[in-house]
Amino acid sequence: MKAVIPVAGIGSRLRPHTHTQPKSLVPVAGNTILGHIIDRLRAAGIEEFVFIIGYLGEKIESYVRRQYPELRSTFVVQEPREGIGHALWLARETFRHEHDGVLIMLGDTIVDVDLGLLLHTPGNVLAVKEVKTPSMFGLVETGTSGRVTKVVEKPRIPKSNYALVGLYKLANADWLASALERLIDQDQRTHGEFQLTDALMLMIQDGAQMTTAPVDNWFDCGRKESLLEANARLLNRPEFLERDYTEFPDTIIIPPVSIGKDCQISHSIIGPNVAIGDRTIVKNTILSDSIIGSYSELRQAVMHDCIVGSDASFRGLNHTLNIGDNTEIDYN
Repeated sequence: MKAVIPVAGIGSRLRPHTHTQPKSLVPVAGNTILGHIIDRLRAAGIEEFVFIIGYLGEKIESYVRRQYPELRSTFVVQEPREGIGHALWLARETFRHEHDGVLIMLGDTIVDVDLGLLLHTPGNVLAVKEVKTPSMFGLVETGTSGRVTKVVEKPRIPKSNYALVGLYKLANADWLASALERLIDQDQRTHGEFQLTDALMLMIQDGAQMTTAPVDNWFDCGRKESLLEANARLLNRPEFLERDYTEFPDTIIIPPVSIGKDCQISHSIIGPNVAIGDRTIVKNTILSDSIIGSYSELRQAVMHDCIVGSDASFRGLNHTLNIGDNTEIDYN
């Protein structure tokens, strides 16, 4: 089966990081968001990929060709960017003749699901997760038989709390391509864009049967809070919990952490839930629940719930104090 990954978005909710990097290349748990996605799909047996690129797309293409030279990769440029439905319509000829169907996974989403089981489930399968604020998401409604009866994008009055998480397995790729063509030909937009949900609804109206697959965890990595949460969850895997970092002098490491190559760390407390990129310098610093990019430098810092990009430098305050009785100092 071929995987199609739309990665053309600007990622405005992750600025300033996405001023210089596409959001799919933002680091998380010792890898990039896109790297985690590709690794999981390859582990499920997928080797052929279509990447729909746009904003800073040359960086994504360079990354994929450099890190995954063995992949059979195709790149489609989306310009202008008019929604996921529009992106897939531009790429339709790359997947419409796939007899095994097509797997679509959004490039800013990490999900915990048995991909092997999902790929071997017959028919069309939409991955979903129960949410507390359904009006913010594309939603799935199902009938008594469990079949999907309706998919709708960010409804004003939700009739379901099962959100689409950005993972779709569609058994009939040509049917999807035809629905996308109808969507564009009829200029059918929702919230000003061409939505994949509307194309899926056209398929359902024409008789396509779809089922849902609940996921264990879902991280929309387009926001700082969910990116840090994804970082913490991914770091709590055995390969990070069992790592032994003993080469850093006078430093306490509280797992789970991921520390890149050739880092210089001393007189610091690192962890838990910290990912540090390659060749980063950390001195006299307390760091927890954070992501630090490569080639950065932190000194005299107390940091938590932070995202620091690559080639960044931060120096905190270093005080020498002589404080008398009955004194209170609060730097907050």
